[in-house]
Amino acid sequence: MRPGLPAGSTLRCSPPREEDHQVPHTAQTVDPAAVRAWCALAAEALGREREEIDAINVYPVPDGDTGTNLYLTADSARRAVEAVFTAHATGAPELPDVVRAMAHGALTGARGNSGTILAQLLRSVAEVLTRGRDGHHLAEALRAAAAAARQAVAHPVEGTILSVASAAAEAASRAPSAAPAATAAAAYEGARTALEATPEQLAVLREAGVVDAGGRGLVTVLGALVEALTGEAPERTPDHQAGVVAPRVLKETCTADGPGYEVIYLLEAGDDAVARLRARLDALGDSLVVVGGDGLWHVHVHVDDAGAAVEAGVEAGRPHRIRITHFAAAAAGHGHPAEPAQRAVVAVVPGDGLAALYAEAGAVTVPARPGEPPVGGVLLDAIRRAHAREVVLLPNDADLWQAAAAAAEQARAEGVRVALIPTRAAVQGVAALAVHQPERRFDEDVVAMTAAAGTTRYGELAVAAHRSFTSAGVCQAGDVLGLIEGDVAVIGRDLADTARTVLDRMLAAGGELVTLILADDAPPSLADRLEAHVRARHLAVDTCVHRGGDQHAPLMIGDE
Repeated sequence: MRPGLPAGSTLRCSPPREEDHQVPHTAQTVDPAAVRAWCALAAEALGREREEIDAINVYPVPDGDTGTNLYLTADSARRAVEAVFTAHATGAPELPDVVRAMAHGALTGARGNSGTILAQLLRSVAEVLTRGRDGHHLAEALRAAAAAARQAVAHPVEGTILSVASAAAEAASRAPSAAPAATAAAAYEGARTALEATPEQLAVLREAGVVDAGGRGLVTVLGALVEALTGEAPERTPDHQAGVVAPRVLKETCTADGPGYEVIYLLEAGDDAVARLRARLDALGDSLVVVGGDGLWHVHVHVDDAGAAVEAGVEAGRPHRIRITHFAAAAAGHGHPAEPAQRAVVAVVPGDGLAALYAEAGAVTVPARPGEPPVGGVLLDAIRRAHAREVVLLPNDADLWQAAAAAAEQARAEGVRVALIPTRAAVQGVAALAVHQPERRFDEDVVAMTAAAGTTRYGELAVAAHRSFTSAGVCQAGDVLGLIEGDVAVIGRDLADTARTVLDRMLAAGGELVTLILADDAPPSLADRLEAHVRARHLAVDTCVHRGGDQHAPLMIGDE
């Protein structure tokens, strides 16, 4: 377990086993391990191909973010599935639990038009796979997904991800055998053929000389499914790799005419209210996609009146996670935004007390709420909110590095100079902030902050949720675990005693400053007892104490 594990996550005492991430070879059924591998491989592949897909994004809006949005959606599904496996550390979860987590993760983390459609595709696949797991059920799942995706879009257009999904479903129904691997392979080939035909179906693609970006992403997702079921990645032919064109061509070929805002939100509402909402939003704008069900929906629309779109959601139910993006303000010269700051720091923090500490130091903070680690889109929003020419990004969790990299890449495409410092824990972010000097050159500041974070060892205390094996031995439910650099180093029964042992082990390698960050529910006397211990045992070491608020760990430790 890493110290940056999102608040509310179930503790996994033992390190991940190698077999947890192995790809099943020629799986006879779509089992939980295959779904887990599919989600991981899809997110990984979309992460690799993100820039290529972004580069060919010309429809429905040429804003160059389809690859990023698909990656963020798939990564949210992956995280949800991993959480289910983490909660079942002593045994594999059931398939219905896994596919429902995949669907829910994609729904809550969906980004953009294509990401929202992908969420609906995964939701429909999940619904069918809860009833069966052979190749026939997989083909049925793909048919249901393609149909549901078309129903979710107010005005379906051929030559898009919808055409590719329909072709994949049709090909899957003609698979030569009932094995899931054969069904997936047929779907992949059908999707790839349909992708190559998209320029003939949609004039804007033909004029730009590219295939549809959303369809390209779906081919990647289906390729990951083939690899998850067979253990072998399908070959990417030159036709599959084609379509990346110079940005100059896209700018000359495409315009950003149309509604000025993209509005996205999650909505808690009943079916009847959502039906009325669809009609209301369809009259307000275009690119309307509403996906979900069972009381939770993901709404996406392009409008000129963003306020009216949000108000429509309020009338229908309870909207939250509202995100509004202005497409054309810069291009059309609308408005005169304030002069951006020269430099800002954006940091992910696990507790409100720590957020206040970071904000006091001038950072824009992104909360890591219990069970809801921020996805790349949230990080990108924070970078935009910082409104600076240069941004230093502190993810403070190794599990967030890829999402942070996606956000940084998108921000760079928008003209912001972004440096990602690979901090693994909040205490490393504190160390980086302590040496931050916005008046010096950007590169020098980044080097100094990176060095400060890199020379800070980190530890934390956690309470075991169940009996398990750890690198320090067997832990029982309720044991206090002392982690150093992400590994369990100490197992104890008392919080203070375990903390003292962890401090001594960390300081055995040297140190000048110990930072203690305590949760609100930590014993009131814990800080004083640990400060006294450091003074008595480590004379040359200073101690600094902060209150972290409602953080996931009762105590986080930094050793600089």
